[in-house]
Amino acid sequence: MKFLLWLLGLFAAAVALTLAAHNNGYMLLVYPPYRIEMSLTLFVLSLLAFFLLGYMLLRIVLSAMNLPEFVRRFRAERLQKKGRSAMMEALAAFFEGRYAAAEKAAVRAMDLGERSGINPIIAARAAHELREFDKRDTYLAAAEGKSVGEATMRLMAQSKFMLDQQQPQSALNALKQLRDSGVKGHIGALQMELKAQQLAQNWDGVLEVLVQLEKRAVLDAAVIEQMRQQAYVGKLRRAHGASELQGIWKSIPGNFRRGAKVAAAAASIFIQLKDCAMAQRILSDSLDEQWDSSLLELYGECTGGEVVTRIERAEGWLRQHPDDASLLLALGRLCLHQGLWGKAQNYLEASISVAPSRAAYTALAQLLEKLHKPDEAFRYYQKSLELAKSAG
Repeated sequence: MKFLLWLLGLFAAAVALTLAAHNNGYMLLVYPPYRIEMSLTLFVLSLLAFFLLGYMLLRIVLSAMNLPEFVRRFRAERLQKKGRSAMMEALAAFFEGRYAAAEKAAVRAMDLGERSGINPIIAARAAHELREFDKRDTYLAAAEGKSVGEATMRLMAQSKFMLDQQQPQSALNALKQLRDSGVKGHIGALQMELKAQQLAQNWDGVLEVLVQLEKRAVLDAAVIEQMRQQAYVGKLRRAHGASELQGIWKSIPGNFRRGAKVAAAAASIFIQLKDCAMAQRILSDSLDEQWDSSLLELYGECTGGEVVTRIERAEGWLRQHPDDASLLLALGRLCLHQGLWGKAQNYLEASISVAPSRAAYTALAQLLEKLHKPDEAFRYYQKSLELAKSAG
């Protein structure tokens, strides 16, 4: 379509020129005492030439007047381009692990007038990796007062710095500022908060963050379960007194109470508080749910209360696990405490035959001392020492 219009225009121009060339008209200009006479065609062409010359002169004048602004704009654009290039160089160097180069490039970008808040953040993180903490804090302060997104970067960076320096409370304060600014549900912030709560041993806070991370499917289910176990164990170990310990134990979900790690931690604390009956119930419930030999050492340490009942319970397990050295050792200890010398010796010797251990040798030596056989007891003490040396 455009080609057709141009073609019609050219034909029209050719016709106009042909008519103008054969035009017999003329133009008379009189300004006494002067008189100018020229053909109409020449007058039209002269007028057109004058118009074009005037237009060109006007453009030249306007360009000259706008030249300072053009130069300023050109210089600003050139600086901006250099600043943006320096910023990209800083980002590339940082992610490549060249922290000194990243810091220099970010500072150069700021000096060139690049106003993005990412430059002081990159400089601060690079200085942090170089352990230049004073410079890091100066760069971080330069990032204040920026837009919401840049403030988020600053607070996230500050939280990371505090965590790396083992200052969890300062990290939590920075993350609280982030939430107060309206940033909620930030996965990266939640992950840092989880680490901060763990370092601060604020186990209730850990459990709350894990609920949010579980909803977002950020962590594997097995990892979340392991962290919950750790939190429950931490809560149990920080309990003050039997009543608080009982309250914490009751608040733990049943599936975690029957888990080996949580059950072992709780039973150990109850044993320290001389509540062997409670410890025995915890260990028995866990062992009935899922057999774990690591709990049997604690089971054998419960020497208070109804020891005979615990022996009978353990002998019931022995029918299902006849070759469990830890179970045989626990039975030997319980029988030793109860004064059942013959059964104790049989269980301890059976445990050693399955898997020799320092604890079994020591318990057997103590038994032989009670049986007034010091030479045999001394021999087993030596075996216990030799086993300890070989293990070390």
